[in-house]
Amino acid sequence: MVTGTLNDIKSRQQLLEGNAMMVSEADAESVHELVGEGVKYDLIGKLVEGTGLTRKAVVSILQKIRPKTFNMFMANLEEFIIKACNIINQCKAIAVVEHIQYHRLDQAYDSDIFSAATLKGKLGVNALESQKSLYDIVVVDSQGIEMNFAQSLEVQNEVAVYTKLPNGFYINTPVGHYNPDWAIVFKEEPDIKHIYFVAETKGYRNDEVTDYRETERVKIECARRHFATISSAAVTYSVVRDYEVLRNIIVK
Repeated sequence: MVTGTLNDIKSRQQLLEGNAMMVSEADAESVHELVGEGVKYDLIGKLVEGTGLTRKAVVSILQKIRPKTFNMFMANLEEFIIKACNIINQCKAIAVVEHIQYHRLDQAYDSDIFSAATLKGKLGVNALESQKSLYDIVVVDSQGIEMNFAQSLEVQNEVAVYTKLPNGFYINTPVGHYNPDWAIVFKEEPDIKHIYFVAETKGYRNDEVTDYRETERVKIECARRHFATISSAAVTYSVVRDYEVLRNIIVK
């Protein structure tokens, strides 16, 4: 707390800058009350509104939260509600994906999807010149795995054409939109069984997907079901680290 006296005001500027006030005494006080203390809030109602669950279900969830964690509600009301809703909705989506089904429709993406966005990149950093892509330049999201993968596609004779899929191409999943990385077309060879291949490049083996974070695993599983439904075995989808892993999959 600060106290003081107001001297003669000699100008408007002096008043605006607060220079007319002379501090005579100052005390520091510690405030221990939480920011939200004393504020009435329908926590259960807000969670019902944000998750679509019944009040009984929300109460059951809240009762299982550790007291220390639950007390964070009073420290930041809005943040607690937002994070709680996000966690609950994510868990709902994970449960739903076990029973999710995709159905083939007559709808199709327009070719304009490949020219709708402006791609920006720096050659040698996150972009490379291409002879086999739909574009003269391929822009990647990462300098490591994706750049190495694109470079491998460029030099493989069995690759006819490929493209980095734009953000506008996505699959709807219970945990949000999912964008696969690549679409690849192979030349017909005796040992190549699948001509079209949609790949997701990640830094782990295909059998390690279950160890990845849950939301990513859910999206990948949804993508598998999506392409299995629409492709009639003409399009293969899988997670790969490099071209060698990709080729091992398509020649099986």
